[in-house]
Amino acid sequence: MAKTSYWADDFVEKQRTAKEAVKMIRPGQRVFIGSSCGEPQYLVKTLAEASSVFTDLEIVRLLSLERTPLGLIADKTKSRSINIRSFYLGSGKARGLAMNKRFITPVNLSAIPRLFKSRQLPIHAALIQVTPPDDFGWMSLGVSVDVTLSAAFSADLVIAQVNPRMPRVLGQSFIHVDDVDVIVEHEEELLATEPLPETEAANTIGRLIARLVDDGSTIQIGLGATSKATLLALADKNDLGVHSQYLTQDMMHLFSRGVITNRRKGFNEGKMVASAAIGGEVLYEFLHDNPSVDFRPSDYVNDPAIIARHHRMVSMNVALAMDLTGQVAADALPRTYFTGVTGINDFIRGAALAEGGKSILMFASTSGSGEDQTSRVVPSLGDTAVVVPRGDVHYVVTEYGAVNLFGKSLQERALAMISIAHPEYREELFFEAKEMGLLSEDRTLSDSIHGVYPVKLEEVREINGETVVIRPAKPVDERRIQEHFYNLEPDDVVSRFFHEKHSFVRDDLEEMLEVDYVKDLTIVAVVGEFGFGKVIAMGEYLLNEASNMAEVAFTVNKAYQGRGLGKLLMRKLAEAARENGLAGLFAYTAPHNRGMINLFKTLPYKIKTVFEDDMVLLSCRFDTMET
Repeated sequence: MAKTSYWADDFVEKQRTAKEAVKMIRPGQRVFIGSSCGEPQYLVKTLAEASSVFTDLEIVRLLSLERTPLGLIADKTKSRSINIRSFYLGSGKARGLAMNKRFITPVNLSAIPRLFKSRQLPIHAALIQVTPPDDFGWMSLGVSVDVTLSAAFSADLVIAQVNPRMPRVLGQSFIHVDDVDVIVEHEEELLATEPLPETEAANTIGRLIARLVDDGSTIQIGLGATSKATLLALADKNDLGVHSQYLTQDMMHLFSRGVITNRRKGFNEGKMVASAAIGGEVLYEFLHDNPSVDFRPSDYVNDPAIIARHHRMVSMNVALAMDLTGQVAADALPRTYFTGVTGINDFIRGAALAEGGKSILMFASTSGSGEDQTSRVVPSLGDTAVVVPRGDVHYVVTEYGAVNLFGKSLQERALAMISIAHPEYREELFFEAKEMGLLSEDRTLSDSIHGVYPVKLEEVREINGETVVIRPAKPVDERRIQEHFYNLEPDDVVSRFFHEKHSFVRDDLEEMLEVDYVKDLTIVAVVGEFGFGKVIAMGEYLLNEASNMAEVAFTVNKAYQGRGLGKLLMRKLAEAARENGLAGLFAYTAPHNRGMINLFKTLPYKIKTVFEDDMVLLSCRFDTMET
């Protein structure tokens, strides 16, 4: 028989008090609680107060920073009254998680809706929070659509807390009055997160990541202090788009400044697509009836195939720790319990599949301070659960640099991870890597990195329409430096080594391949994708400690000669040498090598020229400026 009642009448008939609504839940049932900042706090509090009358009630939710301590009730009753099932993909090592790790159900966020819809995990009752209905009876799930929508449509009993403070967020975020069984009207402030602290390490990480994000990219970012700093560092970008598990206030600020336009996403253009929001009242006001915001459920937002359809998709997520082979541990912290890290693998894999996509993991190199300080780069994760397998890891960033592990051998990975570890732990990590067999026997301590990667020496130039990155060398450059020498013209090899040379084995290039940012600095010019680029030019200074002067040498691929690369490398080497306390530079060259002689004379210092047998010795001291 056709339904003839009007939704507004049903809305009134379905109204109950919270206590009346909770009484409709039966012992032994499975109860879903709305996610993140959309949690119906009033309903949850009422459920907790009535917990003594229940037996074997299973609470299903995403990981949550509990305002109402359901986990404590589960502990006190030994789960006879209430048991918890938290969907969470972290390692469970954080102090606040370890005590309740038995409640954790590891699963990718994109797969949770299927659990509900298929009834493999049947939901008997769903406690959700919604806006008041519009003129057509539709209520928005507001700041939390994620897995809440599928839970509501799969539940036998839907109890909705109607809260006028919930913003009406557009997209696939609506549930009709007809699809709700019980209405509980209660106004209260939504859950909100506190502002994240600012740290210098986070700011440095943000600046490094900003170099990897091109204009027109579509971004996803996890939560954490480093994420906040990264978003702030993107303030000078243009036409960014958003396809992310969560929207945050920092994203809102980038949108307000015109950085985020969503015009070049290549898919869902014009819309910031997400499944939930984490922030405070200002963000929630921004979301209300905003046509540029499109909230969708997690089986859409977190689907790697959907993520991969975006233009230059960049996923940026926070790790807890990484080992030398690239395995990743990740955990929620007190400020990110609202989300956990349940969607990290979805976005890492989706971004890697996207055309021009990048998957970036970020973390500060240490945790704690003083005597409690420990390295987040570890030899092996040991008893810490692996959240992201090493095969899925591409870009990794700490405050000491950025590396790309994709396509790298275990030896290359170990050296790369040591290079971005805190300097205090590098030698220890180097010895551990040798003990583990990750480094060959011929590797010595001199292969360990000395000094802090000088980010400020990095520079990007457009030369004849091609992007050239000039930067200090890294351990992962070893093979490409060898290839650079093999690709040089014979005359250029003689100019560099003063004799014919046809092989460039590691033993012969040992000094160049060592990474020492103080005494033996090598700067390379690279074209191509980050982590896979081709070295087209390089310059090096090597300190003579007796005189505190450094010898310099240069090579430029023939196809790139005459484009000013040598002059640029010379300037950077002189700048670094002076800042590192060196007294000056010198070079030996053949009298007919006018290129080297003219290059040396571009420096703003008095140049001394001395003929020694069939060679020319060029030198300058930094305390003798040319007038």
